[in-house]
Amino acid sequence: MNPSQSSPTAPWIMLISRSVLFIFAQVLFALIFVLMGNTSAWYEAARWWPFFAILANLVCIYLLVRLFRAEGLRFLAILRFSRKTFKTDLLWLLGTSILGLPAAALPMNMLAAALYRDPMEPITVMFRPLPAWALALSILFPLTIAFAELPTYFGYVMPRLATQLKNGWLAWLVAAFFLGAQHVFLPLILDPRFMLWRLGMYMPFALFVGLLLKLRPQLMLYFVIIHGLIDMLALATYWMI
Repeated sequence: MNPSQSSPTAPWIMLISRSVLFIFAQVLFALIFVLMGNTSAWYEAARWWPFFAILANLVCIYLLVRLFRAEGLRFLAILRFSRKTFKTDLLWLLGTSILGLPAAALPMNMLAAALYRDPMEPITVMFRPLPAWALALSILFPLTIAFAELPTYFGYVMPRLATQLKNGWLAWLVAAFFLGAQHVFLPLILDPRFMLWRLGMYMPFALFVGLLLKLRPQLMLYFVIIHGLIDMLALATYWMI
């Protein structure tokens, strides 16, 4: 990988691309509901947030393929499995994740408890019922996000910002912050408590995963798989509430 060959603006565009795409998709859905005569079109559109994510994921995967190709690289190369480093990679993954992943998951419930009388309230706001056909199609959400989210922020953006900023630690913080902050816009519900909950709930996870991928980029494949499984469980929330 040679990040110095990248377009100077491309990493910054990709840094905000997912948030912009989430908003664009919600605006599009809201317009459809307006045309259908719905008086709460924006809030009703938010119900369909898995499809905002699917749109953003597909666009980001397409852009990543194009951007890597423009540098003479292959997008899938960042997901390469290495037999030589497999044992060491696995030790890194297990050793750091046993403590890191549970700690990174705590803010979701802690923030909900601090901001709401009932910690389940923001979850029920976000996971409102969808038709069966929509839930079936929503399986594309975890399947596509695995290849779009972490590769965008930490496979493409972070190393190129490190080259531009001449500071790998600052690049890690910037990429991790935008990864965590994008959740405010998925969906965009204009309630300060909900927005604060969405802002903070994944920020420690973003910092944790970004740090590990900064120190050991070979872990990308493993975190892509883990990320997909985590969002499979998130999708299962629809069946549990």
